[in-house]
Amino acid sequence: MEQKNYLKLFFLIAFIAFAGVSCWATAESLHLLLYTWPVALCWVVTVGFFVIASLGTKMIVDSLNQNVYVERRGTKLIFGIIILLVFWLVCSMPTNTHTFFYRTVVNDVVNNDLQKTTDYLAQIKENVNNNDKAGKQVQELKNNIEILLGELEAEIMNEANPGFGPKSEEIFRKFAKLLGVDKIEPLNAKAGSKQERQRLCDAYRKKIYTVAESKAANIMNSVSKPSAENQKEVDAVLKSLRTMKKDISDGKINLNSAEDMEDADGVCDKLNTAYNAVKKNDKFVNFKSEEDKAEFTAASPITQTKRLISVFDAWEGFLKGEFEGHGFTFWIVMSVLVDIAAFIFFDLAFKKTDD
Repeated sequence: MEQKNYLKLFFLIAFIAFAGVSCWATAESLHLLLYTWPVALCWVVTVGFFVIASLGTKMIVDSLNQNVYVERRGTKLIFGIIILLVFWLVCSMPTNTHTFFYRTVVNDVVNNDLQKTTDYLAQIKENVNNNDKAGKQVQELKNNIEILLGELEAEIMNEANPGFGPKSEEIFRKFAKLLGVDKIEPLNAKAGSKQERQRLCDAYRKKIYTVAESKAANIMNSVSKPSAENQKEVDAVLKSLRTMKKDISDGKINLNSAEDMEDADGVCDKLNTAYNAVKKNDKFVNFKSEEDKAEFTAASPITQTKRLISVFDAWEGFLKGEFEGHGFTFWIVMSVLVDIAAFIFFDLAFKKTDD
């Protein structure tokens, strides 16, 4: 009899140990989701739910145990299954998985969020996107000018067809259209000998280059820029993110703390401000992918970090295949095993007998 009591004590201690791990994980997940709740309240809810789930497993085990007398076995079995589904499958298991997974990937997710957002804000600050577009226009202008200059020189150097004829006039009209001027005036110069024709070609090249430089300068000067107010906001947000990144690296910000993540001016708040700054200036951003563009320009942008904090969003992301290769399935298995171990020890500690 004494040995039996020792076994029950062992089972009880084992239950408390495994239940403690499970309740800690659930309480952490709830506190991340409902950070305004006191930690103690999260623990009260968690422990209460887990004890009820454990009682549900005991009702199932007792109703299936034919060696003891149980009133209304069928009713107890049904209620036990309902209780287990509601308090374990809906609450304990998903939140446990969330906490285990969150703590594994949070550093990577936050740092990726910070790097990506910082890169886009830097593009806005330096107006990289529009400057690149303008640079491409200037290069295209230069390429087209070289093509027309080649045609003009071939026409001038053609001894079989000397003089300024219809072909030359057509080329000059193309130059005028390309350079945005009314007309390119032909030069009044001799073009009898080969040397004279070459000098004429060089003179036209110099003249066209001069007009082209003015056109290129106009293209670069016409590049649209963020307003001074937006520029000031972007500078402030960039500085804030860089400071936060250093604080995370120095350990001043704990990514596992709901308060550091969710409080006003916390990680999520600063990232949310940064996302909105990118959205406000999205025309100055060259997004790396369509997914990034959709994420930053949504009606109400939600950061990757914020989605990771929410147990609902994390599970939604898993079901959509967003966390492939990040071990989410492994943590589901671990969560299930921890809870099953706790339930088994609970049932053994409070096993119903006819003694």
